[in-house]
Amino acid sequence: MLVTFEAGARGPWSIDRSTGVVGAGLPVAPRLAITTGAVGTEASAAWTLRGFTSNERYVERHERAALVAIQEGLDRPTATCAALIALRKSAAWWDLTQDERRAVLEDRSHHIAVGLEYLPGIARRLHHSRDLGEPFDFVTWFEFAPADTEAFDELLVRLRATDEWEYVEREVELRLSR
Repeated sequence: MLVTFEAGARGPWSIDRSTGVVGAGLPVAPRLAITTGAVGTEASAAWTLRGFTSNERYVERHERAALVAIQEGLDRPTATCAALIALRKSAAWWDLTQDERRAVLEDRSHHIAVGLEYLPGIARRLHHSRDLGEPFDFVTWFEFAPADTEAFDELLVRLRATDEWEYVEREVELRLSR
């Protein structure tokens, strides 16, 4: 599924904060619209990011089963807070083989295991952008209730302290509300 994130004057999500965590941020805009499928973009958009959902590339069967068992979907009425995190990883990351990336991601950084600790309160969907020629390799969309904001902040601190983040050469974080 192709997904387009478009920042501008329209959309159900208010962009409350945009931060260039590593490297340059994105231009300021008041709203975010999210559409699926091949769509045109507004000429007045401050920026547009695209990505597609795909099969899980680094999870093992038991991890996928654990995720599916407790992860809730997006668009829950109580999930009025969101975050969009766009990442670009270094050439050194992409020079690793898939099993070497898996070792960094899970064996050393425990990315999946850490994420499981914050379910079902925080829902997420990963979008792959590298093969589309986008400025980021991944765009991840998170939704959560206001009561889970502190937990989401903790999740980010924990993930950013891992070996995996040594390969991040650009990261932008947006906080949103509806």
